[in-house]
Amino acid sequence: MEIIDPTDRTKVMRYRERGRYDRATVNAIIDEALICHVGFDVSGQPYVIPTTHARIDRHLYLHGSVGNRMLRNMKAAIPVCVTMTLLDGLVLARSGMHHSMNYRSAVILGVAREVTEAAEKSAALDALVNHVVRGRTADIRPPHALEIKSTTVLRLPIEEASAKVREGPPIDDEEDYALRCWAGVLPLTLRPGHPIDDPRLPPGVLVPRSVTGYTRVVQSESDITT
Repeated sequence: MEIIDPTDRTKVMRYRERGRYDRATVNAIIDEALICHVGFDVSGQPYVIPTTHARIDRHLYLHGSVGNRMLRNMKAAIPVCVTMTLLDGLVLARSGMHHSMNYRSAVILGVAREVTEAAEKSAALDALVNHVVRGRTADIRPPHALEIKSTTVLRLPIEEASAKVREGPPIDDEEDYALRCWAGVLPLTLRPGHPIDDPRLPPGVLVPRSVTGYTRVVQSESDITT
């Protein structure tokens, strides 16, 4: 098991037993999460912007329009904080003060760099599409040269990072366990609905396997590039 050495900035301080520093856990959270939040500072004003992402090996990739304010500022080598959270369940205790949530979260700190090499940029753009729907790039046309030119791609190393995980039942005050009120965990999952055809879809076009078999199931450790 490879460990990402925690720093003073990534070490979990509150509920330290929930901290995870193995790369496989961090990677799995990154790979399952559909949305990340990017925190950055511009002239003393903090911003936190939601976006999507993708991981290739030990790097996180972000993208957007060349006019995107977040990416323009990140290109100037400012420090950023990227977070992802997966909600697994509501923890319903016998006291309101002990209600909680089961979750898996990851934090990545660092400085992002713009991707300018053509092959890496193309691979990153494919990874960003396939991150949302695995195998989607096989079903669609590749991007035009103008589309690639008008898109900024940034690469952030996954080197200063940690994860935090809460799992299991409620933790109540000992005297409250005798109370006759229900307590436990209400699991929550992200489930796809039935695909809806685009109104302009030509007759006879079938929904591809990448859509009908859609899932956000966590990859096994053996499937995760470390």
